[in-house]
Amino acid sequence: MATIEIDSLTKRFGQTLAVDDLSFGVEPGTVVGFLGPNGAGKTTTLRALLGLVRPDAGTATIDGRPYAELSDPLGTVGAVLEHSGFHPGRSGRNHLRVLATAAGRPQSRADELLALVGLTEARDKRVGGYSLGMRQRLGLATALLGDPQVLVLDEPANGLDPLGVRWLRDFLRARAAEGRSVLVSSHVLAEVEQTVDHVVMVARGRLVAESSLEELRTRASSTGGGVKLRSPDAVRLVKLLAEHGARVVQDGGDTLVLTGTTNETVGDVAAQHGIPVYELTAEGRGLEEIFLELTRDESAPR
Repeated sequence: MATIEIDSLTKRFGQTLAVDDLSFGVEPGTVVGFLGPNGAGKTTTLRALLGLVRPDAGTATIDGRPYAELSDPLGTVGAVLEHSGFHPGRSGRNHLRVLATAAGRPQSRADELLALVGLTEARDKRVGGYSLGMRQRLGLATALLGDPQVLVLDEPANGLDPLGVRWLRDFLRARAAEGRSVLVSSHVLAEVEQTVDHVVMVARGRLVAESSLEELRTRASSTGGGVKLRSPDAVRLVKLLAEHGARVVQDGGDTLVLTGTTNETVGDVAAQHGIPVYELTAEGRGLEEIFLELTRDESAPR
C-alpha cells in the first residue's frame, strides 16, 4: 500500500503564498483530516499532489514518486476535487463506462461501483438531474475506478444530508480498513470528526497543528475549559471560590459553570466549609473551538 508524503511544499501564485513550507504524511490504513478555513491552501496542496500544479519548492509524492512518475496512476490514486465535472447529458452508468473503457477497465466495473456508492437505482438517470450529494457519490465511484491504494478527497461531505454524511464516514473507514491511505480535506471539523484518525491543520498555507484525533480531544477536554458545579448552596460556594479567582460564566441556579478554577480547588473549598456538592465535572472546550482557534489567521503570522 502507498504512503502520501508532503515535504516542505511551497507554492506561490503571483504575490500570494498559497502553501508555505508545508510537511505532513498519510500512512496506509488511516484516514487523515486535512483541515483549515477556506483559502488555507488545502486545495492547492491536493492539486500539487495530483500533478495539477507545479510546486515552487518541496515535494508532494505518493509512494515516494510524484504523480507524473507513477507507473499506474489510476491504480495508485483516486481523487475527488471539489469541482469535479460530469457531462450532464450522460447517465451515471455511462459516465463510468466511458472512463472504464478509456482506462482499459471492464465496463462491468461501472455497475460494481454504482452499487458500492449507493447509486444503483439512479444509474440510468442523467447526471444533470443528480443532486449535489449524488454527484459526490458518483465522484467517489469515479475515484475508485482503478481500485487505487490512495484516496484524495476535497470536501467530500459537501452537499450530503446527515444520512449521507454517516454513509460517507462508514465508507471511508471501510476503505482505510482495507489498508488504503485516505486524505480528506474539509473546512468543517464536525464533518470529519467521527471519520478521521489523524488531523493536519493549516492556516494561510502553513501547518499550525498535526496530531491524532485522540490527542486533539485530550487537548479540548483539558485546556481552557471550566468546571460544572451543582450544589444546593451554590451562591455561598461561589462567593468563597471568588477569593481563589473563580468566576461564573453560566448561571443555572444550583448548577453553574465556573472558569479560573479546577475541580480540586472547588472540592477543597466545599469540604472546608461543609458545603454539599452533587456534581463536579470538567467542562472542556469542544473540538470545533480548538480547530477555530488554531486555524484563525492570527495563529499563522507571516
